[in-house]
Amino acid sequence: MRVLALDYGTARIGCAISDPTGTLATPIAAIEPPEVDSVARLAGEREAEKIVVGLPVSLSGEDSGQTELTRSFAEELGAAVEVPVETWDERFTTRMAAQTRRETGAGAAEDSIAAAHLLESYLQSASNGGTQ
Repeated sequence: MRVLALDYGTARIGCAISDPTGTLATPIAAIEPPEVDSVARLAGEREAEKIVVGLPVSLSGEDSGQTELTRSFAEELGAAVEVPVETWDERFTTRMAAQTRRETGAGAAEDSIAAAHLLESYLQSASNGGTQ
């Protein structure tokens, strides 16, 4: 299953896509400005069968300031596309993305690298038959 992962932000949306087998996560160009129509178009172009939106929660698991905005975006996106949209805990993905850029010199936007880390976590959990 091809999954599109999103790291939603008010300035841009980091994006990553899995391969058709749902094994590999690849960062792709971020979407600026962050618009539902642009994401819906990308999902169609990339033949995504599911969209996973990173849910920003605090380290303790509580809602953060960005959590409600992200939930609203995910709901709006869910109404605009014909594939399932779900949220996934994105704790540590921004930190991991910064480390990946430092270690590898990756050329993708840090938001999209964060989306790739989010997608890797999601795919790993799915392959283990688990949920978050």
